[in-house]
Amino acid sequence: MAAHRLDRCRSIDEVAQVAASVALEVLGARHVTFGRIQQDTLRTVVIEPAPVDPRVVWLVRASYRADDRPALRTLIRDRASWVAHARTVHDEPTAPGDPDAGDPVEVETLRELDSVSALASPVVVNGSVWGQIHAVRSRPGPPFRIDDVARAEVLAALAAGAIARVDLEAQVRHLVADDPLTGLANRRIADAEAEAALDSGYETCIVMCDVDGLKRVNDELGHDTGDDLLRSVADVLSRASAALPGSTAARIGGDEFCLVTVGRRRAEVAEVMAATIAEFPLPHGAAISYGIASTAVTGSVSARHLFRQADTAQYKAKRARARTLRAAAPAAADPAVTAERVLVAGTAAIVAAQSGVVPRLCAFAAAATETLGGSAWAVLTRRSADDPPAAVARGGSPAELGVESSTAVVIHGLWQVEVGMSATAATGEIVATSLDALAAVAVLGAR
Repeated sequence: MAAHRLDRCRSIDEVAQVAASVALEVLGARHVTFGRIQQDTLRTVVIEPAPVDPRVVWLVRASYRADDRPALRTLIRDRASWVAHARTVHDEPTAPGDPDAGDPVEVETLRELDSVSALASPVVVNGSVWGQIHAVRSRPGPPFRIDDVARAEVLAALAAGAIARVDLEAQVRHLVADDPLTGLANRRIADAEAEAALDSGYETCIVMCDVDGLKRVNDELGHDTGDDLLRSVADVLSRASAALPGSTAARIGGDEFCLVTVGRRRAEVAEVMAATIAEFPLPHGAAISYGIASTAVTGSVSARHLFRQADTAQYKAKRARARTLRAAAPAAADPAVTAERVLVAGTAAIVAAQSGVVPRLCAFAAAATETLGGSAWAVLTRRSADDPPAAVARGGSPAELGVESSTAVVIHGLWQVEVGMSATAATGEIVATSLDALAAVAVLGAR
């Protein structure tokens, strides 16, 4: 039945609607979402049935980056389904740290929704994860079992076949014109778009971007993590491109990216770039340096010359940022004063954060790192006391531009927070105690 219904679909939207409707029925779920995954970011395409609960409405309207959702990262990287349970088959809450409960972030989300269980299966099209089918089961009801996962995977495979059929033209373009790692346009398309923009006679801007911190990430965390970082950069540029209609985001090669705009003023392009980069920081303490060249400044020039001008501006911005970070390194301070400032900034950040342990710990880590003049911060968790910690979220600024730094590790239960510190920041027992207290407030206050 599902195969016949999907075979009649003539658009991606129809495939998403049919797949969600069928999954709702065969999985006995409260609601099912069919999502699209691009540049490691998940966005909901369809949800069945239309949600009434405002908590669910907010969740499905949000977009999720794989850096913030470990289960999504696993689904993308391993092309594997996952399940998570907030309640047992006896309708009792699962124990904190129970390895059979699944990913802690997904379990916490289920608890916020007062739901029993969730599962997600990847929709793999032409060897790449195109999207996912995600189902949630409510009380009263049993957790999802292995046979439910099998049904979801069969349906995901049928949906993938339908998508491949109706999206053939886009697939051909992807093979010819897109960068295979990030899904952005490649250098050839960027050159062609720049030439067309210049021929139009409208103001043309080229933004050249470079990733600060990629080498460090490759050396310390491996090239798979480096590839994830490049996809995160692509996600940022895709968002900037969406805010500048008619523009083209492309990966030139390695850690170099560009954005080509036509008919947009340089001031508007600069504003969008600054706002987008600020709103979506890169993981692992990496950052984007960029420079802009515009025909409003250079006059009539060739595309190659405009690219060179933007590249020169990018390197100037990179050097200026390095000088700013070095100048901003705080002098050694009194430990008592430092502890007080950490407590004030951390408490304010926790109070302003969204509900849930992870958002509160992230807010605390970011505020403490900024106060202590550090670079990167991270929030990690363990399934049990004997397991190694796994990163839930990371953030901050690059640490490889000549600024010496260190890391303070704070552990509360199964949670671990790594706070970046300048080499000149005050340390000592009183500062460590303030960090421990803030971690406890973030975790215990979220329950």
